[in-house]
Amino acid sequence: MVDFAVERVLKRDTLGRIEVLLCPECRVVRRVAASTPIVATAARLLLARERAALRVLEDIPGVPRVLDGARRGELMRSWLPGVPLSTATELPLDFFDQLAELVSLLHERSVCHNDLHKEGNVLVGDDGYPALVDFQLASIHRRRGRTFATRAGEDMRQVAKHRVAYLRAIGGGDAAMPEARRRSRTATLWRRLVKPIYNDITRSRLVRNWRSAGEPRRSADGPWPRWVAAVGPRGT
Repeated sequence: MVDFAVERVLKRDTLGRIEVLLCPECRVVRRVAASTPIVATAARLLLARERAALRVLEDIPGVPRVLDGARRGELMRSWLPGVPLSTATELPLDFFDQLAELVSLLHERSVCHNDLHKEGNVLVGDDGYPALVDFQLASIHRRRGRTFATRAGEDMRQVAKHRVAYLRAIGGGDAAMPEARRRSRTATLWRRLVKPIYNDITRSRLVRNWRSAGEPRRSADGPWPRWVAAVGPRGT
């Protein structure tokens, strides 16, 4: 058995923790579901959801691969070198084009990410290409019906929102993209009815400690990344 050592904890919350492990010749990421009775079942269901989605997407560049060796209540996945979009200091001119293409590849496999509004789930790879992490909320659709279309559309809307925010802030061109404003009915209901309650809960003292790791988000005041040369389609 490979001997791993914990390098650092990336995130810790009610559902468990995500940590980077080191072995003599590799680096991997391990998600550990919480063992607290109240949340353990939900945490393991989300872990299983992520594992299933990654299995479907395992040969797509920019998506982690599931690795063997995980124990019950754990998920081991490959390490993707890069930094969260929220902390990147450079962005290729075509980064958001490449991100939209990557998300489209997920949809071709009938998988929706469902959590792309978080900048921390979008990585800027060391090679400049985008990568995606945290597939706990991902959904696999046997039928491409209305539910799939709604969730896929919401994925692409979040990509458009990130594009608009970064273009507007760092002067990369026209930021007027109507698809960034075209919310689905579900997203509209969430924003109007559920999100205010969610925000009140997450700001409370009761949950402040377990949210201490936070969800990385770039401040509206910056600092913002600078544009660098386009990377072009993968494999060119």
